Amino acid sequence: MVGTMHAWQAVERGHEVVQIEREAEARGASLRNFGQVWVSGRAGGEELDTALRARELWERIGAEVPGLGFRANGSLTPVRTPRERAVAEAALTRPDAAARGYALVTAAEARRINPALRGDFEAALWCERDAAVEPRTAQLRLREALRAKADGRYTFLPGREVREVVGPGAVRDDHGDVHRGDAVVLATGAWLSGLVRELVPELPVRRVRLQMMQTAPLGERLTTSVADADSFRYYPAYASPALDELNAAQEQAPTAAAHKMQLLMVQREDGGLTIGDTHEYEHPFAFDTLEDPYEHVAAVAESFLGRPLPQIRRRWAGVYAQCTDTSRVVHRQQVADGVWLVTGPGGRGMTCSPAIAETTANELGW
Repeated sequence: MVGTMHAWQAVERGHEVVQIEREAEARGASLRNFGQVWVSGRAGGEELDTALRARELWERIGAEVPGLGFRANGSLTPVRTPRERAVAEAALTRPDAAARGYALVTAAEARRINPALRGDFEAALWCERDAAVEPRTAQLRLREALRAKADGRYTFLPGREVREVVGPGAVRDDHGDVHRGDAVVLATGAWLSGLVRELVPELPVRRVRLQMMQTAPLGERLTTSVADADSFRYYPAYASPALDELNAAQEQAPTAAAHKMQLLMVQREDGGLTIGDTHEYEHPFAFDTLEDPYEHVAAVAESFLGRPLPQIRRRWAGVYAQCTDTSRVVHRQQVADGVWLVTGPGGRGMTCSPAIAETTANELGW
């Protein structure tokens, strides 16, 4: 998605673009995610500014490309204990709380916003600025739109891998073809070996693995995205003395603690639910998925819905790249004359990609 959004920015600014993709179609983290445009948990400052700008761009692009499935659905994070509620209340005191659209709502108010939440909880943190798109089809629809709007200035070359920088603004792919331009952007995602390692041997980026799943259609609308209080432990916006007390109380379920879990749940256009996730940082990653995290996150989802989940139809693992300096939104580096590497947005790639690409375009003077 980061690469596709760079193509979008370049085409919008009048340039001719060649987009090269290793796979026949993208198959990495850009598809294996929730499709969330997630403003609520972002760190204050540059990260939040980037997410808010990206939210504006997603809405604008979504109006132009309806197939993205953009929807300004907001999110609810139900809380059940006094310590969880205290973290939500602390978030409301942030100077940027209004920009995020934060509000603490009662359980009854939360159910009016999202009637599918019939389970037991005391209150919920509402974030009006969160949104969602369809991750499995977003790039397909964007490329269709690029072909239509570029009037012959956009070419997509799948099944090719860039292997070598051969000169200023020039790269050779594994078919032996050389591609030249005023600028080359390497948006490599979690692929950090090969050419990337040759160009930047000490890249300050790590890989993170997660597990997710998707259900059959729910049979009713889930009008918002849904998180649980474990997300407070994961997202930097919620750092506070109240969060320190929550962590010290060791209320987190052992499975969630062991796998660094949170519940995130988003409904797809077909009615199914995308649910996750775990976080694994230690290499080498396992090649298989574990069942305990799936059972835990399903139980949490069911407890908020107050009903059994539909049949689980898909399970998968994904890997994304994250800057080791987590205060940075992305790692952007000139690696050769006319060649830039853009990688490491972490779990912010889907959210922030339009603004990441816009910043690249602005900095390079496109």
